[in-house]
Formats: sequence, structure tokens, C-alpha cells
Amino acid sequence: MTGPPRESAGPGGQPNLIIRARRVVTPLGIVAAEVHISDGVITAVTGLADWTAVPRGPRSAGPHGTAARVSPPGQGLISGSSRNHIRLADDEVLIPGLVDTHVHVNEPGRTDWEGFATATAAAAAGGVTTIIDMPLNSVPPTTDVAALGAKRAAAAGQCAVDVGFWGGAVPANAADRPALREAGVIGFKCFTVDSGVPEFPPLGDEALAAAMRQVAELGSLLIVHAEDAAIIAAAPAPSGRCYAGFLRSRPPAAEVAAIVRLLALAAETGARVHVLHLSSADPVPLLTAARASGALVTAETCPHYLTLAAEQVGPGQTEFKCCPPIREVANRERLWAGLESGAIDCVVSDHSPCPPELKDPRNGDFGTAWGGISSIQLGLPVVWTHARERGFSLADVVRWMSASPARLAGLATTKGAIAVGHDADLVAFAPDEDFVVAPERLLTRHKLTPYAGAELTGVVRRTWLRGAPVIEGRRAGKLLI
Repeated sequence: MTGPPRESAGPGGQPNLIIRARRVVTPLGIVAAEVHISDGVITAVTGLADWTAVPRGPRSAGPHGTAARVSPPGQGLISGSSRNHIRLADDEVLIPGLVDTHVHVNEPGRTDWEGFATATAAAAAGGVTTIIDMPLNSVPPTTDVAALGAKRAAAAGQCAVDVGFWGGAVPANAADRPALREAGVIGFKCFTVDSGVPEFPPLGDEALAAAMRQVAELGSLLIVHAEDAAIIAAAPAPSGRCYAGFLRSRPPAAEVAAIVRLLALAAETGARVHVLHLSSADPVPLLTAARASGALVTAETCPHYLTLAAEQVGPGQTEFKCCPPIREVANRERLWAGLESGAIDCVVSDHSPCPPELKDPRNGDFGTAWGGISSIQLGLPVVWTHARERGFSLADVVRWMSASPARLAGLATTKGAIAVGHDADLVAFAPDEDFVVAPERLLTRHKLTPYAGAELTGVVRRTWLRGAPVIEGRRAGKLLI
């Protein structure tokens, strides 16, 4: 593309905010542009005739995405005759807020693990402006309308970013799913293997097939933790401090077998299906073939599968444990190839925190430690650091982490892009600034992270939600349901 986009102004009249940047990631490319915002919505995206016409605002005092600070109200605003202007620094890029469709907030019931206030504050600091909450590990899980009401009540007034909700598909709630759909859940999550919490049991083969037929009838979406329970049961049980033993307990064949079954059911039922947190690259050709044959299937992977590797996990380092597991370097590179080919659609966090003691730090036992990684604040710089090393652009990262998840969640007309009619959920990102991960600067409830001490590139300096700066203590997030 050789020129900036020009889009007609939408409703809202005179903009009450204009953000101007030398580099703006739009659906048409990365261009110099100014973004006009009225009442929280983007009303125009126009090319820049003169980059120097608006005075340069002060550079952000510090990177809130890495230093756990947020910009004070009004920072960087330049007043015009009747409009407010923000001009980003020359080293900043304006990108759409990320959409993270895989977040375990855990409130109510396990709020000591994570809650809406801490999870959404960390999300905003990481450039994430919309999250979709998983139906577990809260108590009760979101498997009926009453439980959804409990989720909504727990989230009300606590959220720094917008929040939607997945419903659950468990063996006993088939009769509850239509009402959950009517109440506005984004779709339904199920497991084909033990979920790790007793209140959210997996679906067997017959229940999975029935759930897919029901989801198709409801015009909804089934998202699946796809590992084969029989293969995992036959594998050596994990125990002890050796990561290789844990890796053997959840072999790639478990993912392959579950996804083969899932794809066959998708073809049979016509259901729309999404494969969660792909850790093995072995199923990638199966996904490609299924799509070519007309199956309505998408897939995601996560920052930890793209950037960490089994070879780096030392004895007892249970902060690296997640299910399915982080696999070897060669597998990791094949996941990147799957992203490049389009076989894998999204990169989302699978933010799954727990109190540090549940990671069994005293013994470092991979058999008893909780499996989950807390990463919502760090996903963007983690992925960008490794993507740029492989020749990918920031536009690629935005597509994987913003546009594609928004489309998955049915939010593509309002989220995931800097375009007319979309919410002005925006991020000032410094793609060339380096930092070292300091766990104490994270805003999540607990600070344990496998990224501690990692040298990363890319800093979130400011985040806007519907045109308003996200500042400490402001909880302007909406519930998308």
C-alpha cells in the first residue's frame, strides 16, 4: 500500500478526540494517519498531509505495560481551538486494543487465584482492551443462567476493560445451554479430558457429539480443550522434578486423536468448532485439510507455546507447567509455520493463574503442581519479540491477537481494528523499546511467571478504552452480555 486510508466520517459529528501517529496499524496496512473519535467510537481515519501540524505532546512518563504504571489523566493532550489532539511520539505505533478470548478470571469462588479487578488492570497494562472469561475455574462454573448472573454480579464495577463470557458445556447442563445462549454467552467451552477441577467434568464421545449438534442448532460455537483421555490415561503418570516426565504424560498423540474426532464430528454436524491452546503442531495439516473440505473449524495457540521450549525448563521449575504442555523447540517452530500459513488463527493468553503455593515450589513436583501460566500483561511484548525475529510484522501480530480473536467472538464489527464504527480501543505501543520482566511490576494478583528476567522488546505506553485513557482506579469496562 502506498498511501494512507481515507474513510468517511461516521455518526457523532465533530470529534472530541483526535489521535495522530506516524504509524497506525489499520486493516489496510501501517500508515501515517489521524484517528477521529466521537463518543468513544472511531468516526474517521484520515491520511496525514502534514505530520508536523500538531505540536508534539510530552512523551509518556513511563511504560505502564512493563513498569505497572498508567498514564495520569490528560497526559499527552494538546488542546486545539475546539478539539483535543494527541500526537504519538515518533517511536510509537498506534494499534487496536487486543482481544483475548481465553482468560480464566476465577471470580467468584476462587478470587484468591485472580479476580476481575486485577485481571483487567493487567490486561489494560498489556494492551488488551477486551477479554472473554472462561466458564471455569470460578465457583460456580458458568454452566447455567444463575451462575452467569453470579459472574456478572462479581464483575460489575470492577473492570478496567470490556468483558464477555463463555458458557460451559458439561455432561449435566444440556438443558441449560439454550438459556445461556439467549442470555448472551459468546459460545460454549468443553473438555474431552479431566479439566483439573471437579465441578467442570469433561464430555464423553456421545455427549460431545450431542453438544455439537446442539451448538449447530443454536447457531453458536463450541470451543474445545482437545486431548484424548484414553491416551493420557495410558501414558506414564507425571511425578517428580523432571519436566521430561511431565511431557511424556501428555503426548502429542493425545491432541491429534482428540482433534481427529472433533473434525469428524464438525463435518458430520455442521457445528462451528474452535480448538483451544494448540501446543502440538502435529494436527496443523489436519486443520488445513478440514477447512479445505468445508468444516467450520478454527484454532488458537498461546504465547508460551510460541516462545518457550521444553529444553529450557529446569528441574522443579513448575512455573512452566501448563496443560497441554510446552513442547520442544522443533515443535515450536512448526507452530510459527502454522500461524504463517493461516492454519492457526489466533494467539491468546490462556491466562490461568493460581496462588504460588499451588505450583508446589517447595518440592517442584510436576505431578502435583497446578497447570497454568499467568501471562495476560506480557503477551504482546512476548509474541512481538519472537515474531519480529522471524520476520513477521506488527500487522501480523495485530491480526493474530486482535482482529482474529474479535472475529472468533463475534465482535468484528466493534473490536479488533482501527476502522470507522469500531470502538476506540487503542494502544500506543513502542515496538523498539527493550525491557526486562520484573515480576513485582505485574498487576495480576500473583506474580509468579516463567518470563521473570526475560529480555523483551515492545512496550505498551498508553491504552485507551472507547477513547478514554485507562488510568489507575478507573473501571470503565463494560460487560458484553
